[in-house]
Amino acid sequence: MNYFKNLLDLLKTEREEDKASYQRLTERSSVSERRAGGLSWYPIAIRGSEMSRGDYLTVEVERTTHQDISHQLRFGMPAVLFSNHEPKKDRLEGIVTHQGGNRLKITLRTDELPEWSRDGKLGIDLLFDDNSYDEMQGAIKSAAALLENEKEGRLVKILTGEKSPSFNQELPEISIPKLNSSQNEAVNKILAASDLAIVHGPPGTGKTTTLVQAIKALLKQGRQQILVVAPSNTAVDLLSEKLTDEGLNVLRVGNPVRVSERLMSLTLDSKIAAHTRMKDIKTLKKQANEYKNLAHKYKKNFGKAERDQRKALFDEAHKIMKEVASVEQYAIDDILSKAQVITATLVGANHYTVRNLKYKTVVIDEAGQALEPACWIPILKAEKVVLAGDHFQLAPTIKSSEAAKNGLSTTLLEKCVSLHPESVILLEEQYRMNEAIMGYSSQIFYQNKLKANVSVARHLVFPNDAPLAFIDTAGCGFDEKLEGTSSTNPDEAAFLFKHLTQYVTELTQSKSFKAEDFPSIAVISPYKEQIGLLKEQLAHNALLQSFTDKISVNTIDSFQGQERDIVYISMTRSNPEGEIGFLSDIRRMNVAMTRARKKLVVIGDSATLSNLPFYSDFISYAESLNAYQSAWEFADI
Repeated sequence: MNYFKNLLDLLKTEREEDKASYQRLTERSSVSERRAGGLSWYPIAIRGSEMSRGDYLTVEVERTTHQDISHQLRFGMPAVLFSNHEPKKDRLEGIVTHQGGNRLKITLRTDELPEWSRDGKLGIDLLFDDNSYDEMQGAIKSAAALLENEKEGRLVKILTGEKSPSFNQELPEISIPKLNSSQNEAVNKILAASDLAIVHGPPGTGKTTTLVQAIKALLKQGRQQILVVAPSNTAVDLLSEKLTDEGLNVLRVGNPVRVSERLMSLTLDSKIAAHTRMKDIKTLKKQANEYKNLAHKYKKNFGKAERDQRKALFDEAHKIMKEVASVEQYAIDDILSKAQVITATLVGANHYTVRNLKYKTVVIDEAGQALEPACWIPILKAEKVVLAGDHFQLAPTIKSSEAAKNGLSTTLLEKCVSLHPESVILLEEQYRMNEAIMGYSSQIFYQNKLKANVSVARHLVFPNDAPLAFIDTAGCGFDEKLEGTSSTNPDEAAFLFKHLTQYVTELTQSKSFKAEDFPSIAVISPYKEQIGLLKEQLAHNALLQSFTDKISVNTIDSFQGQERDIVYISMTRSNPEGEIGFLSDIRRMNVAMTRARKKLVVIGDSATLSNLPFYSDFISYAESLNAYQSAWEFADI
């Protein structure tokens, strides 16, 4: 079918661009450059090792310096242990099997550490993630093959538009007291769906709460294990916690991104460690390590007798490790059989421990940010799929502009909402924003159907404060500057912090807030270089320095899923040509404009922005609420 052939072609284009990008970053770069880019830990120290499944060696390492640099090393990622003495020659590839804080475990394709590992100058490099692409490619091919099977291919045909979804209309509706009417409607849609249900959750509408209650109801309905997946570890962690809060037995496949005792206790490693057979596993591993240590006393260049003895000891260690694998598998099977919900990332759903499992229901959260090829990995394990997300917020990140332009940026959620409107429930009541902040987003993206819950509809930072402001810098001479491929606007950044400083001064003088109750503030912009300038402004602002724990400065993309009491947006673009670059992605602006609970301040040049109807209409919306101001009005601040 052309559908899957096209998807494979798009994935191939993306893979090639992603790989080329990785190679550009790594091929000619020094270890310090790779470290700065988040691709390396260097230097590291080996803190321990043990034999693991398949006669591989799992090594625990610690990052000993540069611990404040963010990095991309995550559970399941391919990586290489290397010596910086001879980095091209002295290297061992493996898979990251755990990462927390400044330690990680890497399972290496060897049964003993090489001599060079004792000479220092060791590091870990992230490798290109071919495995994820292989998994996606395999899933697409399997989905295409299923189209030939009338019964087993039904779900695939529905998701690609060849068939329509069906619902059990006879099912009695349930009402969950803690949910509002549209949330209850979503739960009932999920319960009634035979193959597809879609929960469209705009910002602040309690999508996660709804999903958790729906999963509980599904378990009550069918008592069958459910797979819950999301594109990011952060989203998986949140769902894992919320489901556990409801008393469900959750197994988290993979490694939580946030280190917390509670989350770690949900992982397979943690559950194996607490299993009744762990004592046997430890005893056997100890025996295997003893044999291995004895073997290491025989150097490889000894005579034949010593080599034979060395081999015999290693053989014995391997034999014991096979027994370990057998006992571990028993423990894994036991743990899996007791789990009501298994949570994982999209690719993590094919982890070797759960690869062969099938489910009555698979829930894909944050489906608006999920690359379609990755979605097919868990879908192939399902009879029924629940897609949840918001296709009017940020789409998945795609490296290849060609692949994005040709359709890879269109998510399965977006396609299915269009194909099967009968499967969609829109969550209509939001619990985050003052209604003035919510209004424009509701009007443009959600057919004016959003309503603010009474608890937030009129909430303000302080009585009579304005919840919304558009401050127009047109005519102020705040011209943008090009910094590489990114834009900056130093004058706008300076103005924003003058305005914020004045506002915070008012708040502190009012003495309405105790330190712990002081409102949270976000300063966001679409442009990374502008964020750099804004962070500099914050660093040099004496008053605001005392509130740094309350003020976040970051890109819009980094803020999806977050919220603050007060949000300032620096639009940055200001030029005579009226060019706005990727400000034309109005989904990004939907994210930006819906982060604020009580006050949203948008600062930008109307002359530049108004070239796109979205912004001219927003300015008109602000004017209709008496929320339009000119930057000239603040000339004295």
